[in-house]
Amino acid sequence: MERVRPFAERVYALRRRIATVAVAVLAGLLFVHVTFGANGMVVYKQKKAEYESLQKRIAIEQQENETYAQKIHGLKTDENAIEKEAREQLRYARPGEYVYVPPAAANPAPPASQSAKK
Repeated sequence: MERVRPFAERVYALRRRIATVAVAVLAGLLFVHVTFGANGMVVYKQKKAEYESLQKRIAIEQQENETYAQKIHGLKTDENAIEKEAREQLRYARPGEYVYVPPAAANPAPPASQSAKK
């Protein structure tokens, strides 16, 4: 009977070690999955940064939209705004006024390198 007991204790100790290693491996795999998995922390941080970037872009676009809405409202109701836009865009002038038209842009300089020419 004494020989059975040390063998049973060895089996029990081996089972404890195997269970401990299995739990440690499982915990390691779970950590890797939570950190780097398809919906892990790395992806979460990237999505959060993208979300914040898009929120800023939406705010800018809404502000620009509000500016255009005010401009449209002004053009629908204010005669001075209509006249100002017509004078700027169509280069209209009242009698006795002069319209200054800036000269056209000069031709761009050729590239410095001659690698494209044969």
